[in-house]
Amino acid sequence: MQKGTIGVTSENIFPIIKKFLYSDHEIFLRELISNAVDATQKLKAISSTGEFKGETGDIRIKISSDPQKGTITVSDNGIGMTEEEVQKYINQIAFSSAGEFLDKYKDQLNNIIGHFGLGFYSAFMVSKKVEIQTLSWKEGAEPVKWSCLGDPSYEMTKGKRKERGTDIILHLDDESKDYAENDKINYLLNKYCKFLPVEIVFGKETEWKDGKQVDTDKDKIVNNPSPLWTKKPADLKEEDYMAFYRELYPMQEDPLFYIHLNVDYPFNLTGVLYFPKIKDKIEMSRNKIQLYCNQVFVTDSVENIVPDFLTLLHGVIDSPDIPLNVSRSYLQSDSNVKKISSHITKKVADRLEDLFRNERPSLEEKWDNLKLFIEYGMLTDEKFSERAEKFALLKNTDSKYFSYEEYKTAIEPNQTDKNKRLVYLYATDAQEQYTYIESAKNRGYDVLLFDSQLDAHFVNLLESKFKDSSFVRVDSDHIDKLILKEELTKPDLTQDEQKDISAAFEAALPAGSHYSVVIENLGENDGAVLITRSEFMRRYREMSAMNGGMNFYNSLPESYTVTVNYQHPVIKKIIDEKNESLSGTVAQIGDKLAEPKSLLFKINEKTGKLKEEEIDRADKDEKEKLESEIEKLEGERKELMSKFGKENDLIRQVCDLALLSNGMLKGEDLSRFVKRSLSLIK
Repeated sequence: MQKGTIGVTSENIFPIIKKFLYSDHEIFLRELISNAVDATQKLKAISSTGEFKGETGDIRIKISSDPQKGTITVSDNGIGMTEEEVQKYINQIAFSSAGEFLDKYKDQLNNIIGHFGLGFYSAFMVSKKVEIQTLSWKEGAEPVKWSCLGDPSYEMTKGKRKERGTDIILHLDDESKDYAENDKINYLLNKYCKFLPVEIVFGKETEWKDGKQVDTDKDKIVNNPSPLWTKKPADLKEEDYMAFYRELYPMQEDPLFYIHLNVDYPFNLTGVLYFPKIKDKIEMSRNKIQLYCNQVFVTDSVENIVPDFLTLLHGVIDSPDIPLNVSRSYLQSDSNVKKISSHITKKVADRLEDLFRNERPSLEEKWDNLKLFIEYGMLTDEKFSERAEKFALLKNTDSKYFSYEEYKTAIEPNQTDKNKRLVYLYATDAQEQYTYIESAKNRGYDVLLFDSQLDAHFVNLLESKFKDSSFVRVDSDHIDKLILKEELTKPDLTQDEQKDISAAFEAALPAGSHYSVVIENLGENDGAVLITRSEFMRRYREMSAMNGGMNFYNSLPESYTVTVNYQHPVIKKIIDEKNESLSGTVAQIGDKLAEPKSLLFKINEKTGKLKEEEIDRADKDEKEKLESEIEKLEGERKELMSKFGKENDLIRQVCDLALLSNGMLKGEDLSRFVKRSLSLIK
């Protein structure tokens, strides 16, 4: 029996600290099985060169466990190890046979997974004792047993293994004994080893017999050694890609289409990426790309490893150029990872552009489910955004699709305003904004549909890209003001008359929001009252709401513009009623206002050019007195108009109709509107 101390020095332990930062204990099984895969792949390599002349047999890796004893065994029938190799590759940590082996057999082997001898030590994260039973493929080799209690001391004696290969036996510590349970092992194998290139056996196949599931004599293979991404695209059909997607995501709806990645220069990369249906499910769709290194699972948290918008895709990326056992922060800064990320972005853009050029009907059919992904990419990745301008589509409220250039050409003749600015009209809900859309269409305008959760941000992006253009929501103002062809004529009203009408209508509107009443000439055929929200304020409120926080814009109360159409017959009737019932009282207030206004005008004329300290106290006092008197009389006039507005059924009715068309009339106000409507019909 040989006893000794494992060779750990500052020189050879440093690469382990730098490259093998295990953050998760459960990867121990992945590491041990990866080493077993290396051992079997090495056997295939030396067999193909003729150096090994024996029978390789069925090359497999077998996992077994004993939950009662708290042990897990990983067995392979690969090349095994001699005593000298155990001494070199196990006892001398940080030597790795993989590097030497690749140099010797690089023409026969190109997929050594790991770093044999290094990943092995992850076993001690869960074990109080680790044992190796191994027998080398070399003629005349003796079996070797090695054991260690998780400290630098080890024991090495003659082993008992009869056949070529290696057993790693883990004696789990008390905190980790649940890893020996079948369900736990199945979980780890499915997560990390599902697509390893060598068959992995765990347990037996079962069958239904005598009313229950029973084991058969057939070994249960728990992995797929030849996953779809390792095959040539020419050998695959559409149904193969769909079947593989269902293997990856059993409960998911079929994807829209896929991209098969197959690159061997300037780096190695294979994989299949799928475009899922992600309409309004941006958060639910993340973390579905699985990252592999030579068919060994690395992570499914690929944020900051691939561009953020690509995390919405599903599928598999596999590259030996991605380091296997490092932290995510290391991955993010790795130059190969950055190159791979850029290449995938390019391939995605290539596929979408190909669809646009050669399968336009198919792209349009899928657009509603692709739109969110493409918008997210354009908002977050400048290079992708530049490419996407060639294939991105705009959809209008008639469900017709246009490229950016096509749409500009279509609307330019009719939707250019008097300042030579091209106005893009859009709606966010075709049903709720139907009245406004119809008003635009009646003037020959077209309206886009922007109904995804990113559109508030996306409109800003398009505005920055399209020169001499603006995007306005179709319900943000009267259509003739949104696309101003010529200056609108002003209503023939004095300033006092405009104040009177505004006060009457403000009083008829519900409390809780801020309404700013303006009086415009909108034509006899347009509505009597139009309620709109500022494009600027609404857009920034929507963006801040999506960002999930309160900022300056959405801390302000809701603000609306109420446009009273002076040319509408009902408004003419309301004004006539006002004049008929209030003209005498208004005239009296006007007479009372005449004198103080005249006197105030004279004082202002006298003191207008003087500095504050140069004005006489008597003039100041007189000015304050007159202003107070005017304010009181104007308050009386406003109160008079407010009372008229609250009591006038026609004003209440036209205001409620405008609120109703915006979906803003609810509860008690809606009930009162219905009752009033019935009474007016009688």
